[in-house]
Amino acid sequence: MSLFKQLLIAICVFLVVAFSGSFIVSLESSRAQYVNQLRSHAQDAATALALSLTPNIDDPAMTELMVSSIFDSGYYASIRVVDLSNNQVLVERAAEPDASGVPAWFVKMIGLAPAGGDAIVSRGWQQAARVEVISHPMFALAKLWQSALGSLGWLLLCGAASAVLGALLLRRQLKPLDYMVEQSHAIARREFISLPDLPRTPELRRVVQAMNQMVEKLKALFNEQTERSEKLRVESYQDSLTGLANRRYFEMQLNSRVSNLEEASSGYLLILRVNDLAGLNQRLGGQRTDQLLQAVSQQLVRTCAKYPETHNLITRSRGGEFAVLAPGLVRHEAVQLAQALETTLQSLYETGATDMQSVAYIGLAPYNPGDASADLLKLADQALAQAEASSGQTWVCLERQTRDTVSDDPHSWHTLLDEALNQGRFRLFFQPVVSSSDTRQVLHYKVLSRLLDNQDQTIAAGHFLPWLERFGWTARLDQLMLDLVIKHLAQHNQSVALNLSAATLNDPQALERMFERLAQHPTLGTRLTLEIGEEQVPEQAQLERLTRRLRSLGYSLGLQRFGGRFSMIGNLANLGLAYLKIDGSYIRTIDQESHKRFFIEAIQRAAHSIDLPLIAERVETEGELRVIREMGIEGVQGQLVGEPAPWTWSAE
Repeated sequence: MSLFKQLLIAICVFLVVAFSGSFIVSLESSRAQYVNQLRSHAQDAATALALSLTPNIDDPAMTELMVSSIFDSGYYASIRVVDLSNNQVLVERAAEPDASGVPAWFVKMIGLAPAGGDAIVSRGWQQAARVEVISHPMFALAKLWQSALGSLGWLLLCGAASAVLGALLLRRQLKPLDYMVEQSHAIARREFISLPDLPRTPELRRVVQAMNQMVEKLKALFNEQTERSEKLRVESYQDSLTGLANRRYFEMQLNSRVSNLEEASSGYLLILRVNDLAGLNQRLGGQRTDQLLQAVSQQLVRTCAKYPETHNLITRSRGGEFAVLAPGLVRHEAVQLAQALETTLQSLYETGATDMQSVAYIGLAPYNPGDASADLLKLADQALAQAEASSGQTWVCLERQTRDTVSDDPHSWHTLLDEALNQGRFRLFFQPVVSSSDTRQVLHYKVLSRLLDNQDQTIAAGHFLPWLERFGWTARLDQLMLDLVIKHLAQHNQSVALNLSAATLNDPQALERMFERLAQHPTLGTRLTLEIGEEQVPEQAQLERLTRRLRSLGYSLGLQRFGGRFSMIGNLANLGLAYLKIDGSYIRTIDQESHKRFFIEAIQRAAHSIDLPLIAERVETEGELRVIREMGIEGVQGQLVGEPAPWTWSAE
């Protein structure tokens, strides 16, 4: 029972006890008073009647008349006139007065007995007769009953008023307790909120101040962990001169995004090398050369901003060499990127930033999912060497090595994908996400999509997703996948996670359709988690609205491929996310590269401070799994524990 109800019941019980005690005390006092009044009433009537009968005691008719007149004028149980010479009753009147609406149980409870009085009738100097009068207590009982009803009515009125006023007062006084409960729930959701208005009650004020102090302490601790981890990330993976990612980060992303057959998409690797960096150092000096490198990096970032696929994949690999990994680009887009860079870099020569007509050379090399990163680098170096040897242009783009499942023909992809979306020609594949301490314990299954081509062969998402994005159909795929997953969940009781695209997040209508579909199946909320990639995270206000809406429907949100934007973890504390999945590029060979372990440990400390579970993606070796267990990361996903496959789980 809540404290509010307990206090309210206590007030009511106190009023009942107070009324009962007051009534009992008043009743006892009234009983004694009414007994005296009844006795006095009977004695006065007996004395008056005896005086009236003295001259008429020998007249029976007059005696009876006088007794009747006295009896009819008051509340008497009986009046008798007794002859003292022989103790015979000369006149007697007796009756039982009406109960006057007084219940029998009240009469029995009060127990008020009749009271009597007597007087002597004289005949000269002799005692002729005795008058005996007994007063009936019904009149007193009626008064007591009316008094009890009045007291009860007043009690009910006071009780109702006290209950209303007490409820309002208690609700107001106990409101800080509700805020503290919300604070506790917010901490459980990994949110930190403080109560701005302190209560006036000293005891509650101290409690609220202590809660606020604890919340601020947790928030400061979390912010400290975040700042420390972000500093470590900058030192490990960011170039100090240009602010771009460094070669270490480039190699991590290259290995992760090119060799991954499951999620990688075909694209291009661009290598840009500043012409004659050593000569520039001698001619311009170190400071002006550094300024030139900064200018080149700024132009590179500005030009690549037109291609969102390159976000966080622009790096300064060494000295005057820059690299851009562009997944999803086709040849004509890669050529446009090279031409745009050639034009923007030419502006550096026109502004006098360098004394050479050719600021830099560019080499473009295509890749397909599953290619070896070393072979791709060699191919990009070959393209760069051809550009440097060419006298006519500063860039060279090599031809793509085509495969049977990949084509650059937009019309073919448009026809295939449109028919597949209309006919539902997609299949669900599932990859288990297991506990790091016990790989037999499945936390959930990651849902992956496969496209069925005209020969009913499955095509991995990395091949067709770039084309869906070009055609603007990724939101259609999300709706189709959600429908397929909802139907699938009706077949078992396992938990799954489904990814949402940026197109759905940025389309209010598509998002609303998704919410409506989820609202039709509220019982699936505990078994279906929606995921978004770190690179797809919308602005903070929109993200908060998304998580609140999902929580109201009973669903939760997870974040995958986390690590490149670690500074945003401070904003994630208020969202109540289900988990964070660490980008596989930070997990690969973590048992051999200490800098990755230091960074993941920093993430783990920050996430642990807000009770946010971590899951490691793309775990492929026993050494990686061993390190993950040592660091206390809760979950594991990767080829080591299970590759994507059609559904095979059964209750047996």
